[in-house]
Amino acid sequence: MIRFRQKQRSFTFERGFRLERGLALAFAIAASTAGLTAASAQTIPTIRVGWTVPAEDAKYWMMKRPQEFPNLGKKYNVEWVQFQGTAQMVQAMAAGALDCSTQGVLSLAQGAASAGLQTYIVAQHVGEKAPESFSVYWAVKDDSPIKSVKDFKGKTIGLNVLGTGIWGPLAIALKKNGIDPDKDVKLVEAAFPTQEDAIRTGRLDVGVLNQPFAARAEAKGGLRKVFAISEEIPDIVHILEACSKTFVDKNPELAALYVQDLTAGMGKALANRDETLKIVTEIFKAPVAVFDPFYFKTRASNDAPLGSADFARDPGAAANYDGIQKMFKLYYDVGMLPKQLDVKDFKHAKIFAPLKP
Repeated sequence: MIRFRQKQRSFTFERGFRLERGLALAFAIAASTAGLTAASAQTIPTIRVGWTVPAEDAKYWMMKRPQEFPNLGKKYNVEWVQFQGTAQMVQAMAAGALDCSTQGVLSLAQGAASAGLQTYIVAQHVGEKAPESFSVYWAVKDDSPIKSVKDFKGKTIGLNVLGTGIWGPLAIALKKNGIDPDKDVKLVEAAFPTQEDAIRTGRLDVGVLNQPFAARAEAKGGLRKVFAISEEIPDIVHILEACSKTFVDKNPELAALYVQDLTAGMGKALANRDETLKIVTEIFKAPVAVFDPFYFKTRASNDAPLGSADFARDPGAAANYDGIQKMFKLYYDVGMLPKQLDVKDFKHAKIFAPLKP
């Protein structure tokens, strides 16, 4: 919500600077794309799509293996615009710079409740499924005196972007432990790949670990999990795909082609793990060995390290609308949304995954 950003002023300036850069890039690309389309590809419409990392395998397939999608490049094109987190993409969509984007439930809900952003949830990338899947968690050095969330008071805590999907569960956990998220902790934005080093060097008291960085950190040792999202919100929906209602309502056939390819992309990713690993290495610029220990795997037991497993995925990229509704209610109940939302308002009558030709 807005109040979180207002009260973390040092944070807000840094985030706002990056947001302006992201929006400027999005607008520049949108303008460039419009000109290019008018000049040389008038018969092929372009969808402006925001993306981030990690765990957007359907999109990664579309980006890196477009020849696998018969309609891509023939009936429509995609202009891919990368962002640091989902909260920034909410702003870009509200500004009209994107047609579709990856979203967290909280960031999307806050955009709808506070900024009037109108979208359809058309697919889901990943979520959690306790206890077999990976769960995003906050970690400390082994010798840290921090043992539980109660010890977070007065500490410096890492996030990727304030207002993003993982912020919600953390804020709820802080409140339940008598800690004011606005006043009692210092929140620092840092990209996921930098969190591990920030913990080890003491720049963060507590950092957040996502995959593949959790697997890497666990293999190296020296860090200890304190709090996982699954402890606060079991089976959370992490990232979904949302498209502007204006875009979908004006271009239903075009939107349907995109959702069909998201459906197909998720199927291809799960059906061909070896190729998916190759694609992921192209996205992350890291060797297969980084991803192979956990990608598409589940935890062998409740005692197994969280980093030994991956997120949960639906084979058809179907969104868990019931789960999203529960999250809307939870965020409203703890004061992170100014009004209750109905997930039915985010679902198109026909255009949602799994969608096949």
